[in-house]
Amino acid sequence: MYTDPRPPLRRCRLALAASAVLIAALIVVFAAPAAATPGHRWVASWAASPVVGSHIPWSDCPAGEGLINQTVRNVVFLSAGGSSVRVRLTNVFGTQPVKVGRASVAVQASDANAVPGTMRSLTFRGRTSVVLPPGEAIFSDSVPLRVRSLSTLLISVYVPGPTGPMTNHPFTAQGNFLADGDRALAPTGEGYRNTPCWMLIDGVDVRPSGRVRGTVVALGDSITDTSATSGNLNRRWPDFLARRLDAVRGPTLSVVNAGLGGNRLLAPRDGEPYYGVPALERLERDVFGQTGIRAVIVLEGVNDIGYDATAEELIAAYQEIIDRAHAAGLRVYGGTITPFGGSFIETESRLATWRAVNDWIRHSGQFDGVIDFAAALADPDDPTRLRAEYDSGDHLHPGDAGTEAMANAVDLRMLLRHV
Repeated sequence: MYTDPRPPLRRCRLALAASAVLIAALIVVFAAPAAATPGHRWVASWAASPVVGSHIPWSDCPAGEGLINQTVRNVVFLSAGGSSVRVRLTNVFGTQPVKVGRASVAVQASDANAVPGTMRSLTFRGRTSVVLPPGEAIFSDSVPLRVRSLSTLLISVYVPGPTGPMTNHPFTAQGNFLADGDRALAPTGEGYRNTPCWMLIDGVDVRPSGRVRGTVVALGDSITDTSATSGNLNRRWPDFLARRLDAVRGPTLSVVNAGLGGNRLLAPRDGEPYYGVPALERLERDVFGQTGIRAVIVLEGVNDIGYDATAEELIAAYQEIIDRAHAAGLRVYGGTITPFGGSFIETESRLATWRAVNDWIRHSGQFDGVIDFAAALADPDDPTRLRAEYDSGDHLHPGDAGTEAMANAVDLRMLLRHV
């Protein structure tokens, strides 16, 4: 059974990321896949923001210790479908090379079982094995596999090991699987046991139909990532948005989730590396580096408020994101920070910061558009609090009904106007 308990926030010092002008030059390189030739293009259909492998006190994810002679079978929910698939393996936070002995992709039937006839071996420049250098990610060769939109894949990676601490995504709201030995091409789930994290992968691209013109990336924290949504049911707000966009007749977009539980805009969480590097530092890789990216939705900052960041500091961070996105030729939409009244982070000064930041998001005109998530979730009798039916119970994270309401607050005409 999937569980995702979270320890309380701890105070640490704020530090704004800098050098936006220098970084803007790099963005063009990461955004280059968006210019692929029609008919031969790829779009990102799934992604997960990676973090360094470390011990997580309340989790049995083995990424901190690493793997020896084991196969991880990751379960991932696609936004867009297509005729071919490629998978991005990652060692971006590794400190040593990781040898992949074999990898595969298949359509999920149930649990760790593949739909018969869909198992495909992955190759890397024609080889079934590959070494992932530390600090790098590698796409597999294209695999012919017809996958439907809103379907689920099994991506299996066998590592002889020892790998050392492994790049991973720790909070998934999704049960994944681990087996001893090389079971990457096994069509059944025999020998697999549960594991809570995604390991060694951080992206899946598809060759979509002509209707899917690119990808919108949702940049956020736990409210975007997973927290408080039902496990194994794909009820994150970007999942609900993917369903809405898939139902559109005519040109549309896929959706990639760049949420990361516990993440902050401005600074790392000292002593808690599983919450990832700050959004300003991961922007190029997790957002601009997604294949076919056309637009970004930004919903992050509540954790910074919990660490007593000022409105001026948060606004400066948003402005940097806007400037860097525009330098990459992307449109960027601002999401208002959702209510947290009654939660463990509430204080009067933090609510004042929340009001000031949301006022700027709504009225500054700096974003290309605004999605008023706060208004969509607010208690009509007290807008500092989540509406009761949207509250997961901690007065901070929306539950399934709340994440669906968030997706419904997105103006699809705004997103698709320039597609």
